[in-house]
Amino acid sequence: MSRIGKNPVPIPKGVKASVSAGALVVEGPLGKLQQALHPAVKVAVDEAGGQIVVTRDGDGRTARAVHGLTRALAANMVEGVTKGYEKKLEIVGVGYLAAIQKNVLQLRVGFANELQVPIPANLTVTCPDQTHVSIKGIDKQAVGQFAAEVRALRKPEPYKGKGIRYETEHVRRKAGKAVTK
Repeated sequence: MSRIGKNPVPIPKGVKASVSAGALVVEGPLGKLQQALHPAVKVAVDEAGGQIVVTRDGDGRTARAVHGLTRALAANMVEGVTKGYEKKLEIVGVGYLAAIQKNVLQLRVGFANELQVPIPANLTVTCPDQTHVSIKGIDKQAVGQFAAEVRALRKPEPYKGKGIRYETEHVRRKAGKAVTK
């Protein structure tokens, strides 16, 4: 039995969960999320106990793999509609900066042209200052994916540390070439 999959997901007050047409729907104060379910698992919402229970049909490889995944996705949905998710990016480099204009994130990160990244509709992106970007949303996957795409535009390089990095990320620095005589 999956250690993660067998644990029920508690539903806090103010959150409604339901299963309909092969999908789990979770509604909370911050919004509504929907996740399609794999046919190898069954999801039941226990209203009296206030929890979501995930069970699997058999012990096949796919069923075992999807069991823990489905439970983790359900837990992420519940946390997303109650607290939300946030990723913070930091821009390091002389002349590197970020700005938001309408629904576009504009980045100057050492290229000849300014990079224009359209912001997805389900995310809130803010720039507290020119060297920091904050990405917020209720869908953990969407927040992480957008942050990874922005970071991939100019990954931090190991010699000077310039580029876009997560705020908590540590960049290992390399020593440059030593001059020998």
